[in-house]
Amino acid sequence: MKRKKIKSITVVALMLTLAILAAGCSSGNKDKGNEPGPSEAAGGNKGNVTLKVGSAAVPHAEILNQVKASLKEKGVDLEVVVFDDEGQLNPALHEKQIDANFFQHVPYLDSIKGEKGYDFAVTTKVHVEPIGFYSDKLKSKDEIKEGAKIGIPNNPSNEYRALVLLQEQGLIKLRDGLTTYEATPKDIIDNPLKLEFIEADSATLPRALPDLDGAIINTNLILEAKIDPESALFRENANSPYANIIVVRKGDENRDEIKKLDEALTSPEVKKFIEEKYGVAVVPAF
Repeated sequence: MKRKKIKSITVVALMLTLAILAAGCSSGNKDKGNEPGPSEAAGGNKGNVTLKVGSAAVPHAEILNQVKASLKEKGVDLEVVVFDDEGQLNPALHEKQIDANFFQHVPYLDSIKGEKGYDFAVTTKVHVEPIGFYSDKLKSKDEIKEGAKIGIPNNPSNEYRALVLLQEQGLIKLRDGLTTYEATPKDIIDNPLKLEFIEADSATLPRALPDLDGAIINTNLILEAKIDPESALFRENANSPYANIIVVRKGDENRDEIKKLDEALTSPEVKKFIEEKYGVAVVPAF
């Protein structure tokens, strides 16, 4: 009789233990379901939209990186993809490898989009990189001698831009009627110093300076080559039409995340960053 009683008590105790354990597990699962996930707990980006923007390294990627934090707070995770070969940025956008690109100005875009069949849209202007004349041999424009070898970019829009700058400095004269932002040395009708023009890929011009009397070089390439932009003998003024732009596929300009990107890039904070970091080398276009 005593043995049966002990056995009954043991069974009851075992059942109570199992019930308590079951209740504990149930309560634990419920609490776990209410806990934030890793990104939520850290104030992370659960539900954010990823925006992939292709760019040149300097200053474009540096400017984009300045707005990452503010965009994250607005639900956009900005991924900056730097292309060493800028010529691949438009094909990458066309092929939907990226959502937007940031490296070019309107005259350059206009010079190639018809040829390549790109259906792109411009969403905002960000900055101007005044193109300038640099030299390892000369200290002023007045030292440019007859027959001097001058390097200029060989892509249509920047070649025109370089020749217009030389014209503004009184060194050459271009024929009238050049309205498409395209020109070559063949369009020069007056060259009193008989300057010799070396047409070359823009990216090679900083390295070619020792072999030239001077060259007209895009500022982003000057910055990448660690050349002081203040050393330019002369440069474009801030009224240049060559503002660098955000470009997207036609129809994407109304995407909410693109509008947020444009707003961030034209903020007072970015304007201050550009002015303080780059000085005369990069000028805000807004």
